[in-house]
Amino acid sequence: MLNKSLLIRFLLAILIIIQVIIVDTQSAEAAVDSYVKRYLDAKQPVEIKLNEQGETKKFSAEDLSTGKQIFAKNCLNCHVGGANLVNPPISLSLKNLEGATPPRDNINNLVAFFRDPMIYDGSDYTYFCRQVTENWMSQAEVEQMGAFILRAAQKAPAWGAQGVEQN
Repeated sequence: MLNKSLLIRFLLAILIIIQVIIVDTQSAEAAVDSYVKRYLDAKQPVEIKLNEQGETKKFSAEDLSTGKQIFAKNCLNCHVGGANLVNPPISLSLKNLEGATPPRDNINNLVAFFRDPMIYDGSDYTYFCRQVTENWMSQAEVEQMGAFILRAAQKAPAWGAQGVEQN
């Protein structure tokens, strides 16, 4: 009787382990957004410009997917498709991000903007974008959101297409 009980427990433990492995594998695959894979070409980790000195930082498809989710939850009302509904000529296109003061075409400067939003020329605070405090989003989260924006500006078809460069 003891042997049967041990055998049943052993088999149940094996089944639980197999289930955990399958669920974990599916969760990791599901964590990657299909838009990120297809349009942002992020099947492998991608290098995103970190600072004005040209250093880069790698972001995985999971990081970019998380950034996309954060962007969708907090920014999409005004910035759908990289647009800028508040100031339509200044979209989130790469050219417009590069033209900001300071340039917002790298992770560090984009994170600085999230933490202390300034208007395009950097001369005053903007009240249209909410200040993203560290209590609200961690450094990793704002970097993931910034990486998503920058990668979309680099790769996504029509991202920010209505911006200045289209005139």
